Amino acid sequence: MPENGLGRREILGVAGVAACGLALAGCGTGGAKAQQSIKGKVIAKTADVPVGGGKLIEDLQLVVTQPAEGVYKAFSSVCTHKGCAVSTPKENIIKCACHGSEFAADSGKATKGPATAPLASFQIKVEGDGIVVV
Repeated sequence: MPENGLGRREILGVAGVAACGLALAGCGTGGAKAQQSIKGKVIAKTADVPVGGGKLIEDLQLVVTQPAEGVYKAFSSVCTHKGCAVSTPKENIIKCACHGSEFAADSGKATKGPATAPLASFQIKVEGDGIVVV
């Protein structure tokens, strides 16, 4: 055993825990902070979100859909399979170009794999002609 009392396994274990902590710190609360910073702000205009389609807001990693006339939904634009960005929704389907996963534009539910988890959803409301995160 080395002079400091730590063996090879202990050193590797400490290094592993430190690496995991850094990884979690890097992505653990970013989404929450991002959501807080957009709360109450207009993220899209209703006129820019077609019925049966949607609009990607790339800088916020959001996708806003209008699955039925006057009904608006917002989801994370990050695919739950491998983290690729989804494409602009068409025909009430949100598709991931990376591996072919599909999600329902009204619920974010995975309808075609390989993704099995739904897209994270955001509460929104319409104020005038703007769509606002609640």
